[in-house]
Amino acid sequence: MARLDPAERVRDADRTRAELLEVATEVFAERGYSGARVDEIAERTRTTKRMIYYYFGGKEGLYLAVLESAYRTIRAAEQSINAGDLAPTEAIRRIAELTFDHHHAHPAFIRLVSTENIHQAEHLRKVDSLRDLSAPAASLLDQVLERGRVAGEFRNDVDAIDVHMLISSYCVFQVANAATFGFLFGRDMLAPDVRARHRRILGDVVVGWLTRS
Repeated sequence: MARLDPAERVRDADRTRAELLEVATEVFAERGYSGARVDEIAERTRTTKRMIYYYFGGKEGLYLAVLESAYRTIRAAEQSINAGDLAPTEAIRRIAELTFDHHHAHPAFIRLVSTENIHQAEHLRKVDSLRDLSAPAASLLDQVLERGRVAGEFRNDVDAIDVHMLISSYCVFQVANAATFGFLFGRDMLAPDVRARHRRILGDVVVGWLTRS
């Protein structure tokens, strides 16, 4: 039986770990931490329960890795914007729109965050790296806001966390409440035309708020 060379073993381990994270994200998002079972995650992947313990140390270790991966993904997306090459108003609009798109594309992220809030961020507090991961998001907004203030375009009485909260709250609502809001008001929140309009509204709201004299 041919042996894998060290590089191939590393690639195989990376693929297995990535697959476990992907499936575990869906299972934890669907069932919450308490309802998710390691056996189910193993069954839905090409690996075994033993391998989950090998890579992550158990259910909690896997869940913490899922949380870190989810936040790392959105932080990486934010950093993909070349904000310094854009006018402040255009940069802030792009950040808002990218956040909107990311939340729609990753509904599991919303469910994970909602679960953590229900449990007072019980597990989130155990992932020390998340504070460092969040710093670039605030830094990016700080830089754009400062350029906008210097140019006389942006108001002075809000900071990066205020802007981040406004954008996030709108984006989370779009996904988290799509079913209930859709039923109560008869509107498909995920329909392409509705989604495009809401995306545009978010950009208008954020830019309008920041440029109000």
